[in-house]
Amino acid sequence: MSQPCAIDACKRTSRAFCHCCQQNLCIVHLNEHNDILNSQLNPLVDEINALGERLKALNIQDIYGDCRQKLEQWCQDCHKKIDHFFEQKCQELDRLVAEKLDKQQENINHIRSKVVELIREQEATRQDIDTLTSTIRHLEKEMNKIERAQFRVDTYPLLIDDTIVQFNKIYEHEFDLSTLSSVYRTIAYPSRSSRALSSNDRLLLIHQAPNLYFLNTELIILKQVLWPHDIIDDICWSSTLARFILIAKDNIHLADENTMSIKSLKTIEKQEWFSCTCFNDQLFLSTRTWGSSIVEIRLSSPITIIKEWKSPTTCTMDEWIDDIVYTNETLAVVIRNKVEKSMRMELRSSKTLDRLWSLLLDGVYNQDLAFHCCSLDCDGWLVTDCNAGRLLHITVDGKMKQAIAYKAIPRRITLFGPNMFAVATESGINFHKI
Repeated sequence: MSQPCAIDACKRTSRAFCHCCQQNLCIVHLNEHNDILNSQLNPLVDEINALGERLKALNIQDIYGDCRQKLEQWCQDCHKKIDHFFEQKCQELDRLVAEKLDKQQENINHIRSKVVELIREQEATRQDIDTLTSTIRHLEKEMNKIERAQFRVDTYPLLIDDTIVQFNKIYEHEFDLSTLSSVYRTIAYPSRSSRALSSNDRLLLIHQAPNLYFLNTELIILKQVLWPHDIIDDICWSSTLARFILIAKDNIHLADENTMSIKSLKTIEKQEWFSCTCFNDQLFLSTRTWGSSIVEIRLSSPITIIKEWKSPTTCTMDEWIDDIVYTNETLAVVIRNKVEKSMRMELRSSKTLDRLWSLLLDGVYNQDLAFHCCSLDCDGWLVTDCNAGRLLHITVDGKMKQAIAYKAIPRRITLFGPNMFAVATESGINFHKI
């Protein structure tokens, strides 16, 4: 039995069942329905073409340039380590040869002195002549050995594991501070320990009085060295020097994990420093004073100051720079104002120090407690609000994204590895998984 068309006011008899809209339609409305569906394809084609053009227009260097730069820097650092190791082995070989030659020279000088003494005194005996002759014959044999000597050099292939370079996808706005994981590990602080800490791709450097400790990503202490200097105000990693840089009042120190040595950087004029940050051969320092200055230092030889920005370019004379952090040719600067009793964070150009944006940080003001931050790369910054006991998430364009209460007073913060960050508190260091 035929059915009427499902379209209102249509008196025609349905000719087909439309599986798309699950209705019985007459031939006219079936064709109209088909035309409507087909007409919606053209805008979709336009959108697909537009996406294709956007894909063609993408500049890979703009998107992944920083990753490539980090990879190239890693390559340069590896070459430097190999070159340094090569130089050490060359010096070791030279030292072995020199020791053998010096010993032979010492024996020759000794026998020469003996002969000269006997000639001067004119009292040589047959026994003296025989002894001297025997000694000279022995020296001749030793000289023959030296002239024919060869050291066997055993070398082994340099093994490179694919895991030493990994690519981890990071998407904008992926980090969510509100879902912060619980503390999965804590390292306690002894009294008189500095809360400053810093990391590279492999190691975290912390101060547990009286020592510095180097921890790996499994939080195992690999090495330790005595720290005999003043309290540490800040730490950063220099890939150019392959050293951690430690700021302690008017001194800049270098900590070498390989030699376990701590050396002072003597080539820079003495000032009282407070914070530091580093990228390649650029070291940025802020001074320990109201109206803080920022100094840029070139770490490649010779180590020299190349720029210095002073108040009011950096901040007013009533302001103090708590922290500076380099990322993507910018400096994140945390500033306190003692007159207005306020804190703010600014993003500046690392080349000109021009201000890109400024954000007032609300909360309780305390002149004795400094705010500190760390970079989340493309997802902004994490800031420790030690006055209000909070962690703040600031976006790349200078907006307050999130603020959460932290269960302890956060003093310092740093990322460590691809999926972990460390928060230094009054009592110890808390580690969280990202």
